[in-house]
Amino acid sequence: MRAKGITYDTGFIRHGEISRKHFDPGVVKRELEIIRDDVHCTAVHLVGGDPERLELAARIAAELGLEVWFSPYPLELTTTEIMSLFADCAERAERLREAGADVVFVTGVELTIMNRGFLPGDDLQERLGPLLSGLGSGEQLLEVNARLNEFLARAVAAVRERFGGRITYACVPFERVDWALFDITSVELIRSAEVADRYQEAVRDLVARGRPVAITGFGSATWRGAGDRAPRSMEIVEYHEDTGAPVRLNGDYVRDEAGQATYLRELLEIFDAEGVDSAFVHLFALYDHPHRPGDPRHDLDLASVGIVKVLEDRTGETYPDMPWEPKAAFTAVADHYRG
Repeated sequence: MRAKGITYDTGFIRHGEISRKHFDPGVVKRELEIIRDDVHCTAVHLVGGDPERLELAARIAAELGLEVWFSPYPLELTTTEIMSLFADCAERAERLREAGADVVFVTGVELTIMNRGFLPGDDLQERLGPLLSGLGSGEQLLEVNARLNEFLARAVAAVRERFGGRITYACVPFERVDWALFDITSVELIRSAEVADRYQEAVRDLVARGRPVAITGFGSATWRGAGDRAPRSMEIVEYHEDTGAPVRLNGDYVRDEAGQATYLRELLEIFDAEGVDSAFVHLFALYDHPHRPGDPRHDLDLASVGIVKVLEDRTGETYPDMPWEPKAAFTAVADHYRG
């Protein structure tokens, strides 16, 4: 692969609440240094809903020599709000590009399921439920994709007015994107047990179409059997009904760091074998899913796809200056990228 990457969470914003409460520039710089030097990444996919945080992280990543994928990630926004966010971020990304950074602008991620105005429903579950249960009709999907491509055409025009570099969009497989609008085909291509037998063939088909292919969003949580349930392996969490914050797990699960590591290693091997241009492991750290030893139902890290486990009120042993400890997946990704 040309770009060996990982996703870096700057904080997801939903209904005014941000998932990463603390965002210290010193910590961000240190984490991005570790991503470059110890995970052996050459690129980083910066995601989040706060343009200032994205720009700060992008500037640091660029100074470290990383290829920057500048990715505003709208959640539960209207198309008007999304357009405003993209325009703001495109201007910020262009300032970095003009200063010499290698920047790719990501014009949204999974817009149809994560936001309003494309699919029926007031939240993710209402929008996603019919699709996952097979109730979504072919006619409905045609209408959804028509709305998506109409919006993307307007969004791309607005972004290109402000940003002179390469652009892409990170789609989910049912989204039939007009890739002529973009420079790179990016797909959130996650392997589950249901598609495992044809997953590599799907990657091969994407690459055969001729446009550079990036695989984003692939990963698995840290409980035994999570790889079979991906992309739904995080759906074992109960959330606070008022704040929406994760509270506890919905059952008893067994930690399986080796399983998570194997899952990522196998997919990275497929991407290398099939000629994928760029891959971004999802993700480095998920700060609102901390590791809580003791009662497994309160160990939110079991539901995390992060390659490090976030610690509460203490620092790690491997990196004494960081509030997390690497998982087996950290080593698996580092070994693959270094090799």
